Amino acid sequence: MKLQESGENYLETILLLRQQKGYVRSIDIANALQFSKPSVSRAVGILKKAGYIQVESSGNIVLTGEGEKRAGKVYERHRVITRFLADALGVDEKTAEEDACRIEHVISEESFSRIRAYVGEREEKVK
Repeated sequence: MKLQESGENYLETILLLRQQKGYVRSIDIANALQFSKPSVSRAVGILKKAGYIQVESSGNIVLTGEGEKRAGKVYERHRVITRFLADALGVDEKTAEEDACRIEHVISEESFSRIRAYVGEREEKVK
């Protein structure tokens, strides 16, 4: 299923919240993204129907295998592009974060692979 940018942002947020808190509820997502509870409820329903998340009887939201894979891919792109913009190009950290959040959804696999290799090479030289 083709997932839009907003869906990828939700998956990435669920992944990060789980890493921070150990669990994720709709209210946590709403607070993190500064969205209304009805908006989050709608998105959760879409992601659940698409097979990216499950909602436990306790209300906890968990990523499925496919959701985990997709969220991890988006988060990796975010981290690598942020490092590239900040370290290689000298963009200030806040701007690099904001730009990476937009770029991560549209960059081609070829371009991302080359950026990842470049960032990896730079990190090896620093060690």
